[in-house]
Order: sequence, then structure tokens, then C-alpha cells
Amino acid sequence: MTIKNLSRIQKIALRGIGLAAVAVAVTFVLSPYQNYQLAFVAAVFCATAGLTLLIGLTGQLSLGHAVLMAAGGYGYALVAGPMSAAGIGGPLPLLAGLLGALALAGVVGGLLGLAGARLKGPYLAGLTLALVIALPAFTSQIPGLGGDQGMRVPFVGVPDGLRPLVGVEQWHAWIAVVIALLAVTPLAIIRTGRTGMRMRAVHGDEVAAKLAGVSPARVKTGAFVVGALSAGLGGAVLAVLTQNVSPGAYDLNFSLLLLVAVVVGGLGSLVGAAVGAFLVVLLPWLIDTATGAMGLSTELEQRLSGDLVVLVFGALLVLVTIVWPGGLSNALSGRFSSLVDRFRPRVDQPAPQSLTER
Repeated sequence: MTIKNLSRIQKIALRGIGLAAVAVAVTFVLSPYQNYQLAFVAAVFCATAGLTLLIGLTGQLSLGHAVLMAAGGYGYALVAGPMSAAGIGGPLPLLAGLLGALALAGVVGGLLGLAGARLKGPYLAGLTLALVIALPAFTSQIPGLGGDQGMRVPFVGVPDGLRPLVGVEQWHAWIAVVIALLAVTPLAIIRTGRTGMRMRAVHGDEVAAKLAGVSPARVKTGAFVVGALSAGLGGAVLAVLTQNVSPGAYDLNFSLLLLVAVVVGGLGSLVGAAVGAFLVVLLPWLIDTATGAMGLSTELEQRLSGDLVVLVFGALLVLVTIVWPGGLSNALSGRFSSLVDRFRPRVDQPAPQSLTER
């Protein structure tokens, strides 16, 4: 079977597996901390991929997407924690925890989807914003969630056979890359299939979509659920990396950074979601490194640690909106296409014959 004979789903799956294999190979040349950053990028990519599909294809604005990541993290901790405490080892706590993350994030996403089917524009944005603000108070009122301190998550160690070859950070990066592959591949299939066409139809004109036999409520709810499942897996990955799930890790700033990231990367584009995920992880690290090298006072450095990141992201959003309205992914793809066209050999077309010469 040749590549031309493969179906659309098979091509997307093979492309995803190839990119994941490249990412796994890259981990061998990265330092432990860089592998941790790569795993963090993969976790955030799960969230930004679902968010860019939600906003870019259906037009539903979510300001509290971090809540869905929190739901995935808590779902993972509620399942994997008791299993590990009961002495169950191996990959079972990890796999069961991922199912718990999918279940809880899917329930929360379904509830938001039902609300999103009835609310539009600022009303839906206000609802999701209220959720992320109320997250700390909500978790403190439910027994078993650990309150402000959160929940401890069992450590996921390297299997015995790989310990001489792979470090903990590298193993976690492998787990994160595989989970990101499982989370984003269905989104790519949905985006390029009939479901993606229905989402675009609902975004363009709900009345016309209804006349064509498309249910806007069902499409909007499904988009929220799909985005929630992907974000929930990202939250589970963060729980594995940090060994803790707390509401402070999913505050309003982080939720807004996810939104800005998909806008800067390019709405509706999975490549743009990946660009945004790198920005969310690497840009704060670069800013902290730069401020640390300036020799600022401890008090000033603490003040700038959070606010400066938001300021830089805001300035980047304004700059990209003015210069590259389609996002960085479209700008990069345009530059790449022009570079390819520059080095592509030109084929001289024969001059058209006149009617007398024919």
C-alpha cells in the first residue's frame, strides 16, 4: 500500500506518530530540565489544541479552559492515588488515572457544552471566567480534594528495564509526548472531517446550519466535550510532572495565557496551538532568566515575576494582531512557502500559438 492509497485518518495518524517519534528522539540530546520543559509543552499543547478547535471552529470563547485541565488533574489524582496507596504498581495506576482524568474532564466539559449551547458571546465567556475564579473556593469545600494545598499524586518511575538508559525526566517526557499524540490526533481527524465542516457551518451561520440539517446545540456541546477531554489529558500530564494537583496552578493568569497563546499561534490551527504551547512554557522561563541576569532586588524581581509575563504576552498579542492577523503559524508557513518557491526550479512555459499557426 502506497502513501497515496492511505485514507485521510491513516495519513493523520502516521504524521502524528512520526512527529512523536522525532520528539522522543530529541529527548536523548536534551538535559533533564529541558526534558521537563518538553513534557510541560506537551501537556499545554493538549489544552491549546482543544481550545483552538473550540474557538477557531465553533466560535465559542472560553476564558476558563484551565478549569478543564484542573478537572483532568484531579480526576487522575482521585484514581491513581488510591491505587498506588493500595500497593498496585506498574502501569495500571497511570492508565487508570488517565481514564479518571478523561471521565471528570468530560463531565465538566459536557456541562459547559450544554451551557454553551444556550449562551453566546460574552455570556459564555463570563460563565467560564467565573468558574476559574471560583475554582479555589470550590475545591476547598469538597472533602478529599486537599483544599488550597491540593492533592498529592503518586510518583511515576522509570520501568526497571529502562533505568540504565533513561532518566526520570526523559521518561516523563516520553509519557507526555505519547499522551499528547493520543489527545491531539483525534482533534486533527475531527478538524479535517465532516464534524469539522459542521463546526465551521455553525460558526458561520447557525440559521443556515439548521436549514442544512445541522444541530448547533449538538455541535457546540460536542466541541466543548472534545476540547475538555484533550485538556483533561494535559492536566493529567501536569499532575504526573509535578506530583501535585492544586487550584493555584490553574489560576486566571494561566487560563488567560492559554487563550492568548492560541490567538498568537493562530486560531483553528493545530500548528498554531503547538506554537502557543511553546510560548506558554518557554517565554516565562526566558523572562525569568533575563530578569535574574539584571541583578534586580529580590522585592522587585518578585513583583515582576508574574506581572511581567502577562505584560509581555499582552504586547505580543497586540503585535501579532497588527502584523500577522492570522497568527505566527500562518506567518511562518508563508515564509516557508516563499522560501520553497524561491529555490524551486522554474519551468519555462511555451508561448501560446496564434490562431494562424494552429
